[in-house]
Amino acid sequence: MTEFPVQSGERPAAEAPDDLADDPGRRADGSAAPLRIAVVSAGLSVPSSTRLLADRLGEAVARDLGEGGLPVRVDTVELRDLATDIAHHFTSGFPGEKLTAALDQVTGADAVIAVTPIFTASYSGLFKSFFDVVDQDALTGKPVLIAATGGTARHSLALEHALRPLFAYLRAVVVPTAVYAASEDWGNTDGLNRRIDRAAAELAALLTGGRRAAPAADPLEEVVPFAEQLAALRVQE
Repeated sequence: MTEFPVQSGERPAAEAPDDLADDPGRRADGSAAPLRIAVVSAGLSVPSSTRLLADRLGEAVARDLGEGGLPVRVDTVELRDLATDIAHHFTSGFPGEKLTAALDQVTGADAVIAVTPIFTASYSGLFKSFFDVVDQDALTGKPVLIAATGGTARHSLALEHALRPLFAYLRAVVVPTAVYAASEDWGNTDGLNRRIDRAAAELAALLTGGRRAAPAADPLEEVVPFAEQLAALRVQE
């Protein structure tokens, strides 16, 4: 767990008004409770590029919210450590203690960052198995940022044809920008950093009611409509 406290000058708990003591958005001392971000990483190796991307995304969201004066708590759920518990849950119908704690972290969070390696052009079996045991209604309306890692950029569309439909089925609110990191992205991180920053800003905007604007679009990634390109060619003729 990583906590990013922002507010200072907290009053002693004894001075907190009674009407704030029962407010779930406040601590007992009257200060704002931190926004909780659950980061789910389905990486299998140690070290893992999937976990690295998950950490980068969690840090970017926390930084973006922190700049807006909001305290943030980031909890990371490492699915590699829960593989046995997930399998036992499917056969017994009862989650173990560790899996129960992980499910509580994810379903109780204000937002979720979900990161998986891409295997056979889709999310990993471990990733899907975990979200299979999440209650079907637990993510309804919850902001979710999806991301993935893979050996080649050719598999980046798995985010759109596999991950996005999965969370749409769970009725989560998925941010527009999905982040994919291929092997070559770790050698030249400029493009990856831009995608991380944009996706983090979008998630932060959802958590704050849109009060924080997403970063400006990269001019190199702007798409000129085909009709405009065709019109320009006709003018040249």
